Amino acid sequence: MSTSGASVRVDVWSDYVCPFCYLELPVLDRLQAEFGRELEVHWRAYELRPAPVPTLDPAGEYLRTTWARAVYPMAEQRGMTLKLPPVQPRSRLALEAAEFAKDAGVFPAFHQGVFRAFFEEGRDIGDLRVLGDIAEASGLDRQALLGALKSGSYTGRVVFDQEAAQRLGIRGVPALRIVGADGHVVQLSGALPEEQVREAIARARSEASHAMAP
Repeated sequence: MSTSGASVRVDVWSDYVCPFCYLELPVLDRLQAEFGRELEVHWRAYELRPAPVPTLDPAGEYLRTTWARAVYPMAEQRGMTLKLPPVQPRSRLALEAAEFAKDAGVFPAFHQGVFRAFFEEGRDIGDLRVLGDIAEASGLDRQALLGALKSGSYTGRVVFDQEAAQRLGIRGVPALRIVGADGHVVQLSGALPEEQVREAIARARSEASHAMAP
């Protein structure tokens, strides 16, 4: 339930190595702009392949097939330019860096920057130097970020989000949990069309309004 006065909160579990999470970003940005203060959107960490789970082969059949079948067509439909990255890094450091960016008040720019660096520029977002570059471009203090990552200051937050997802039965991303002010919950998964997400938000708002009516 929201604590800021917004009538609907959307928690979005996401990973920076998930193309469908990037494809859903503009959808949620547009809905945030549309609903304004009525809607809170919180991006939360979900590491798809935490160590020691092997990362995917960048040149493997699975990725090439998935991109050809689903990623490229959806990107074209949504007016986005994504390229199959030449690397498949661990995403833990990027997820921790995003938490640092939240505290610094520049999360949207950093969040977009990580996705763009990986899916448009093919950069290794598991590399501290790359994360430092994205940090500087987003207005963050590079050395402060790198210090936080090296000390593990934000590891706990990422683990907390991961465990919360597991308790809720979330097994893949993007996963959206839409909660109305009355606690009414709608849970969705996948890179969904804007209209479907809008309808779910409207349903949560409607349920909250009915619950608060005299």
